[in-house]
Amino acid sequence: MPNTSGQGKPVPSVVGWVHSTETGGTVDGPGLRYVLFLSGCPLRCRYCHNPDSWHMHDGHRETSDAVVAEIASYAPFLKRAHGGVTLSGGEPLVQPAFCRAVLHGAKALGLHTALDTSGFLGSHADDALLAETDLVLLDIKAFSEETYQSLTGAPLRPTLEFAERLAAMGKPIWLRYVLVPGLTDITAEIEGLAEFAAGLGTVERVDVLPYHDMGAYKWAQLSMAYPLADTQPPTPEEAERVREIFRAQGLTTH
Repeated sequence: MPNTSGQGKPVPSVVGWVHSTETGGTVDGPGLRYVLFLSGCPLRCRYCHNPDSWHMHDGHRETSDAVVAEIASYAPFLKRAHGGVTLSGGEPLVQPAFCRAVLHGAKALGLHTALDTSGFLGSHADDALLAETDLVLLDIKAFSEETYQSLTGAPLRPTLEFAERLAAMGKPIWLRYVLVPGLTDITAEIEGLAEFAAGLGTVERVDVLPYHDMGAYKWAQLSMAYPLADTQPPTPEEAERVREIFRAQGLTTH
């Protein structure tokens, strides 16, 4: 059966490809979250901790109605914990119709919704999908075309255009920035990103995420060489230095 929103408009069930779920997430939006990780991603980030999510059909098939039914079983708990539902990946916007259907169902349950995305496929998110989205967790991985291409194999501009579109809509953004020594720790680029983020006007917080290699074992399982095997995590002092750059632009950091 199709789920319906508070406006009574039906949204048909859609088949999607799911990588995994987490039922007590605490870092993917406010409160406790039901986090749905979708399969498929066009980027090839050198530090990716889920390379097993790159190909959509490596996941398992689910209908959006089945996913929403499972979310419904957690809804009372999520509401008490001031949480909600977050779609992540992979890159969830590889499957925009599935995203919209799940977010629509979550909203019908009265839950807060969030979309965790690189923004590279932001053009896949139409206004109807974004209307079902309360918060966008936007992962801007670097702030020069050269660095972004080196890190992800993709151009930066689509992500910035998506950020500007979200700002024009007044959509709240939590900006995420992974700090990788020797790659994304360039002061001038971070300063440029901080200025850009402050200018958007809808960035509620910036999460500076220190690089880690906890996904390296998955590369080995897939018989792939891990590109950053010799890279060490940043020191706490280096992470704090970067947070201060964002704070200098009036942004809240975590």
